[in-house]
Amino acid sequence: MNGTQAEPAHKEKEVELAHMMDEIQEINLRYMLLAQRMLREDKAAASYRLGLSQDLADALADLTPGQVLKMAACGVLLPRFRFDDQLILNLLANYRSDRGMSNTHAAILVAAQPAAAM
Repeated sequence: MNGTQAEPAHKEKEVELAHMMDEIQEINLRYMLLAQRMLREDKAAASYRLGLSQDLADALADLTPGQVLKMAACGVLLPRFRFDDQLILNLLANYRSDRGMSNTHAAILVAAQPAAAM
């Protein structure tokens, strides 16, 4: 493969990466705005649902719009899965007739995990 054929593939990958980074920024911004809204409406319930410690919940709720935008543009996906366990993944992802019980079981297992700290 010569240099002229490699150039379009390289540029295509750059465009793809730029698009992915834009999507990450959008997800981060939506997540941060949702988290702040949830924390303002009911801090205790939001802390539980988001898996946050009280200190982190307070810090996120107090961020200025400029700080939120800066965090959203950090290039790292801010939301993360709250489970590292195959059992929880299976309970949430697999369709079963007793879906409500599976979701309840998964929620109990996730709630038992420690909250994220700063």
